[in-house]
Amino acid sequence: MRIMEAIPHRYPFLLIDRMVDVELGQSAVGVKNVSVNEPFFQGHFPARPVMPGVLIIEAMAQTAATLVVLTLGPAFEGKLVYFMTIENAKFRRPVSPGDQLRIHVVKERQRANVWKFRGVARIDDVSVAEATFSAMIMD
Repeated sequence: MRIMEAIPHRYPFLLIDRMVDVELGQSAVGVKNVSVNEPFFQGHFPARPVMPGVLIIEAMAQTAATLVVLTLGPAFEGKLVYFMTIENAKFRRPVSPGDQLRIHVVKERQRANVWKFRGVARIDDVSVAEATFSAMIMD
């Protein structure tokens, strides 16, 4: 429930289930339990369901946005956060139903309302995707 207070995303686009290891202003780990019931699996791909890479990057962004709001406090709850850049995205192996993504984000820098993060999504401590991205919090 705290994630939904922090960011405006809702089903079917809320892509993190839990936040752990939160170090305010620095880093956090988001957890996504990937279920066969995810709506994107109906078309991506019915015979071999694979979580789209762009949604893994979105889960990184949601983890980072939740960290930002937890850091900045209640005045920032529910604010929109827009991608500004996505750099060096790499996808190392498919993510399938039954996997648990642990999405590690670390703040690289922050200037005014622009934050830059490095994200790595892992399954069982094996990197499946990574990217550097920046986003802007809108009033």
